[in-house]
Amino acid sequence: MHTMVMLIQFSVICHLNFVIYVMPIFKITDDLIFPHPSLAEDGLLAVGGDLRPERLLLAYSNGIFPWPEEEDAPMLWASPDPRLVLFPENLIVSKRLERTIRQGKFSISFDENFEQVIRYCRLSPRPGQRGTWITRDIVKAFIDMHHLGYAHSIEAHLDGQLVGGIYGLSLGGAFFGESMFHLVNDASRVALYHLVQRLREWNFDFLDAQITSPHLLRWGAENISREHYLRILHESIKKKTRRGKWGR
Repeated sequence: MHTMVMLIQFSVICHLNFVIYVMPIFKITDDLIFPHPSLAEDGLLAVGGDLRPERLLLAYSNGIFPWPEEEDAPMLWASPDPRLVLFPENLIVSKRLERTIRQGKFSISFDENFEQVIRYCRLSPRPGQRGTWITRDIVKAFIDMHHLGYAHSIEAHLDGQLVGGIYGLSLGGAFFGESMFHLVNDASRVALYHLVQRLREWNFDFLDAQITSPHLLRWGAENISREHYLRILHESIKKKTRRGKWGR
């Protein structure tokens, strides 16, 4: 159940080109409940709450994800419209990357270095962004989810060293991609390729990339409406979740 008015609606004043406007947002209580994602304004739905596993599972299963602004600030929750998704069968791989994959330059593993991957993602510079949304609380929460068998990492190694990777959350037939990093060119791209191949092999429905990215659009990802996304998510999470280590 989504909207019970145990959630407190209040307003955030936003500045845009010196014009002030008021945006409604919901304040999360201690109860495990979220407003319906369709109530999000400009993608932002709610503020507050914690990152315990039960809340994260409830959020992701309803098309909502944490989007912290900075360390120690109240947690923000988002449900953007449109939503960027990659259907595994639509993956596009460039000829250059195909050559790199065939050469076997990188060795790939799953769930071997989750903590290293998420910490590298946290430290990776993001052009055009100030700081990182991967706060200490996010790191701890996703490490907990990894121990519970819901969060997974895909690692790319070169000469025995971790040089790229991706981490995300798996529920039913949906994989929610959170972040990726590379220390060597193509390392994260090769990791993403192998992740999508694994998702195809296991009959996953889609990889949720959340926010529009020109890079992922070139890979065959597409923007779909939030309404469409919620429909396919609802069906996808009916599948059995592959918990535990995914192995090689």
